Amino acid sequence: MYRYLYDGTPEGLVSAIGAILESGDDPEMTVLSVRQDTLFEEGLFLRTDPAVAEALFQRLRQRAPDAVQTLWYFTMAETSELETSLLRYIALAFEHGDRVNGYLTHPDVKAVVAIARKASRELHRMKGLLRFEQLRDGSWLARMEPDHNVIQPLARHFSRRLRAQEWFIYDARRHSAAHWDGHALSFGTLEQFSRPELSPEEQQVQQLWQAFFKTIAIPERKNPRLQKSNMPAKYWKYLTEKQGE
Repeated sequence: MYRYLYDGTPEGLVSAIGAILESGDDPEMTVLSVRQDTLFEEGLFLRTDPAVAEALFQRLRQRAPDAVQTLWYFTMAETSELETSLLRYIALAFEHGDRVNGYLTHPDVKAVVAIARKASRELHRMKGLLRFEQLRDGSWLARMEPDHNVIQPLARHFSRRLRAQEWFIYDARRHSAAHWDGHALSFGTLEQFSRPELSPEEQQVQQLWQAFFKTIAIPERKNPRLQKSNMPAKYWKYLTEKQGE
């Protein structure tokens, strides 16, 4: 049994998998995990090499484009303890191409595909649930706490949709932020965050929207179970129309 360790970053994970596959070690006889820096930790540490990670992506894109998409979503999930499953999934993708996503009887394929699908669904959902609020300086702010680290693809989506405005997206769970200045997109972290004051126009719009939302609701047709299925309660914290419930 071969044991390898990596630094815990998405790039480090892809780099480690690329290095292992290049080494010729049998993925079915290999274990990959995050280095914990404990005294009796066993395994060879593989340093992150961006060139190796990029080479793996390019090879996989040619052999199995759908598997690249699955890998992309999987890294957003920030899932621990499934690194070995991902290693074996990618090895199978090189062997079978995009047919690999249909091999759901294989436990490693099933685990990786399931995690990737959850991240994909949340990214799609957040495109509709993100709420931008206008601040006093004229910029716009949207806050969220997603289960998966979707801020980068989400910000790129809105950089195409909201090109004329300056806006920020803040992930309160990870203290990370995206900023579009009207020309370029940038990412960073915020150790401390204080919600800026809303513009008077935004406060009025929110009041009107809340009143409209309550007015159009038909009490006889209220179905909380269906509503929570389409719009889970964990997202309500930052939805203007759900404030006060």
